[in-house]
Amino acid sequence: MSSHPSTRHVVPTPDGRELEVLLGGDPDGVPLVYHHGTPQAAWPSPLLEDAAAQVGLRTVCFSRPGYGDSTPRSAWQPIADDPADTVTVLDAFGLGEFLTLGWSGGGPRALACAAVLGDRCLAAASGVGVAPHVGFPGDFLAGMGEENVVEFGAAFRGEEALRALLEEWHPGFAALTAENLVEGMGDLLPEPDKAVLTDAFAEEMAATFRHALSRGIEGWLHDDLAFVAPWGFEPAQIRRPVALWQGRLDRMVPFAHAEFLAASIPGARVHFTEEDGHLSLMTRMPEILTELRELGGV
Repeated sequence: MSSHPSTRHVVPTPDGRELEVLLGGDPDGVPLVYHHGTPQAAWPSPLLEDAAAQVGLRTVCFSRPGYGDSTPRSAWQPIADDPADTVTVLDAFGLGEFLTLGWSGGGPRALACAAVLGDRCLAAASGVGVAPHVGFPGDFLAGMGEENVVEFGAAFRGEEALRALLEEWHPGFAALTAENLVEGMGDLLPEPDKAVLTDAFAEEMAATFRHALSRGIEGWLHDDLAFVAPWGFEPAQIRRPVALWQGRLDRMVPFAHAEFLAASIPGARVHFTEEDGHLSLMTRMPEILTELRELGGV
């Protein structure tokens, strides 16, 4: 259990939706907007909240539309549209300038904030973040575990094919527990990730899957469709400080995605590790957040 537990809030949006928000970390700290992975949602995370409190950051995490208790959109939107919800949440709590970290499927959202909200976003970090499919050199799927190859393959075929697949997968993912998580994630986990999926961290990961999918697949569906479509901005347009974190053993988001982002984002600070996968890299959260605060100059 976190020594700096989060509090849950509901924030209305201008278009009539509701966003589920968790505030945690240091209540007097610099705002850190955390963009969760896919398919996940805003959920208490001692690993994140305690590390943030240690370096004087206040965590602001909201479930993207269709995940958890956040109202789904009627249709998916480009990733460049997502920062509007970030602004809505920050404004609701009277927060101005902020840092942002996105993990996995949240990585593109952190980069979008850096690109679109450059007057307010001080710095961004992308942890094991997905790269744009449009313009990606080589095989976008190379190095992914079997399940992700199938999932992205369905996304490439369009909404109908992807919806059918995710509806088939939904019952299994929505019922994951700490005990069956490693088995349930199949070919996606290298040994370093299996090693960290124990005890409280395993339960946290399973719980965020369950909560994310408690009302269906719309958030997951919209995430996947947005990944493979034009993002609405180019990484090369980002002018805010950016850090990239990636493990070479990752089987969810291959190492080549981080290499492409590193080559595309001007001045990106790169941290590539040889021994980490997709989840084990999260144990470096204190280091990641310390550097992010330094990049933001706060």
